[in-house]
Amino acid sequence: MTDIKSGPNPLFLREEELRQAIELLFFAYRDFTAEPDQILASYRFGRAHHRVIYFVGRHPAITVSELLQILGITKQSLSRVLGQLVAEGFIRQRPGQKDRRRRLLELTEKGAALERQLTETQRNRIATAFRDAGAEAVEGFRRVLVNVMDEGNRTRFTPREPTADQDGGKAKPASGRR
Repeated sequence: MTDIKSGPNPLFLREEELRQAIELLFFAYRDFTAEPDQILASYRFGRAHHRVIYFVGRHPAITVSELLQILGITKQSLSRVLGQLVAEGFIRQRPGQKDRRRRLLELTEKGAALERQLTETQRNRIATAFRDAGAEAVEGFRRVLVNVMDEGNRTRFTPREPTADQDGGKAKPASGRR
């Protein structure tokens, strides 16, 4: 692996710079997931369980179809993981109020406690990195990550103003997240 150079390289699109970025993403992701992986192992869960717990916690009352869209996995894959999380009391399903065929997912107290434990390790790592890098670097990092994603997923992270229907008439800051 090459050393990280100090200061921006004006030739950032050269092969070596691009390969270094790939390596940085790999090692950052490995380290970012290491602590949660240890916690998950004690429950005999894997990263798929982590993603489901995280997004159900992030979007209470999310539907199964919305979760499938976010995760980009098959119904069969989600069914196996979700079934285990429901059976072990981490997630509860309830029918929708308007359409009882829709299954709405939410964390139980047990699930919320696990989600907090998993997220806290990652949140602390990100907070430290953001503090060390500074606001300008954080915004650049965010732009890079958004542009690495497929175009269809980018709208989740672009600032948008809520309509009166979405927020009950109260204005909220645009965060790009639900």
